[in-house]
Amino acid sequence: MSIWTQALLSTILVSAVSLVGIAFLSMNQVRLQKIVFILVSFAVGALFGDAFFHLLPESMELNENPSFTGGLVVAGILAFFVLEKFILWRHDHRILHDPKTIKPLGYMSLVADGFHNFIDGILIGASYLVSPHLGITTTMAVVLHEIPQEIGDFGVLVHSGFSTRKALWLNFLTACTSIAGTIVILMFGNTIQGVINYIIPFAAGGFIYLAGCDLIPELKKENSIKQSLLQLCCIVLGMLMLYAFRFIDG
Repeated sequence: MSIWTQALLSTILVSAVSLVGIAFLSMNQVRLQKIVFILVSFAVGALFGDAFFHLLPESMELNENPSFTGGLVVAGILAFFVLEKFILWRHDHRILHDPKTIKPLGYMSLVADGFHNFIDGILIGASYLVSPHLGITTTMAVVLHEIPQEIGDFGVLVHSGFSTRKALWLNFLTACTSIAGTIVILMFGNTIQGVINYIIPFAAGGFIYLAGCDLIPELKKENSIKQSLLQLCCIVLGMLMLYAFRFIDG
């Protein structure tokens, strides 16, 4: 089996993980809404964990200048700020009075997830270029890494106003950007390594913005002690799971 076939099959497997939301399709809307905030809390921990335990350490290794890496993280934060302002402007001018308007948070999540999966595809493709064994182990690590991430992403999309079926479908489409990442790295190899070095810290900045500026304010709308403690536990759990995957990646 050729490297192209192995790498693409692995990436398709990773993309299929995004369909984990199928487990929630059978739930009625009332019950689903009760657990959405748990999923959003989990997403906060997963995004912070991915940014601070995976993307930023990787960026520091790839880029010798820490200040330059920090600048790319800030650029990612500012880019997502501008993107959100643009989405809000479109909403204010086109569908201001529509009660079914999707929250900008949903679109922001899709963009961030697209970046994330594109990077995963690049990592899988690059690993197969080194050896099939490394490609398989990297695929396993990414699959384990994606399960909590995709559960959180699904919860964010539902909370943003998408129906469960549409959230599942959109989550799958963004997951397919990993296939594009694999194709790009297999076609161009090391010639685009420098670009990847820029994408990773930029994506980390986007994750930090999404978790800190969009998701945490949503969680603050629930003020009961019980719910707040549950949210905190889910955030910490999301972070711990992403931290644990550092050892799997290694």
